[in-house]
Amino acid sequence: MSISPTHNEALSAQLDRAINNKTKPLGSLGVLEALAKQIGLIQNRCDISIINPSILVFAADHGVVAEGISAYPQDVTWQMVANFLAGGAAINVFAAQNNCALRVIDAGVNHDFGPRDGLTDRKLAHGTRNFAHEPAMSRDLCETALAAGMALAAELEGNVVGFGEMGIGNTTAAAALMHKLTSIPVAQCVGAGTGLSADGILHKQRVIEAAVAKHNAASEPLDVLATFGGLEIAMMAGAMLKAAELRKVLLIDGFIVTSALLVAARLQPAILDYCIFAHCSNENGHRQMLESLNARPLLTLGLRLGEGTGCALALPLLHAAANFLNQMATFESAQVSEKSE
Repeated sequence: MSISPTHNEALSAQLDRAINNKTKPLGSLGVLEALAKQIGLIQNRCDISIINPSILVFAADHGVVAEGISAYPQDVTWQMVANFLAGGAAINVFAAQNNCALRVIDAGVNHDFGPRDGLTDRKLAHGTRNFAHEPAMSRDLCETALAAGMALAAELEGNVVGFGEMGIGNTTAAAALMHKLTSIPVAQCVGAGTGLSADGILHKQRVIEAAVAKHNAASEPLDVLATFGGLEIAMMAGAMLKAAELRKVLLIDGFIVTSALLVAARLQPAILDYCIFAHCSNENGHRQMLESLNARPLLTLGLRLGEGTGCALALPLLHAAANFLNQMATFESAQVSEKSE
């Protein structure tokens, strides 16, 4: 696959003129102006639209939980998936509030759900192996997860895709990916996750440092993903790649979702042109992860939940960007005098 950069000098100038001719001082809508221009470049047009946005929530379990790196037991993964399906989680509330479709995908939960309304079953294993002792998954399984994510993204009808996740232990996997792909010290990548104490955070750090030393040979992006990642992270990275190839807007949530993007961006750097970063998480390391991608998050709300909640909360800003560009009067149409020279 190949993702095309969105750079288009002629369209960029056209979008600048359209934005600057609105009845407002130059630049006075701030980030919304940059957002409208980015969406225009992604959609390759000036009359931009937000059509049938959806959020994909990928769920899977992690073998490294056996090392005591989470404040919650592994069963919480499947229990929260059941909560999503029942409509009781924060992402259900925020997605419904913003008329955003929600799709829950079992990428590798350690539980047999059976047929469930609203659940997309793409289970590839009952979780990953414990990367403290062996690679989380084989290279083949990792590539299968990527392909499954690509197929899911290809099915979507809308032009905006948000990404969320659920998986006890996945902040540990994300921190390991962050360290390997950015060279930021492990201590700066590790945070509280589900609510670890200071001692718990230090233990998590030591587990990751030992695992990184054990698997030091893993350096290529897919090898790093297979060694330390989760099935939900791998499937999400594949979905991101395909969505960008199809010129959809990618809404990026928090720490774990951004770790999947780190992998995708190492494989296809142009994917970053398609990414809108919903928020800066309160999870330690996310800000530095965003800085490594030169990303500018829309919101800073102290969120640390995951599930794609930041995507749902940022969605009204995308609508606002599209609406001002499409509906706001120009100086000429409104017969408003422009700035004096």
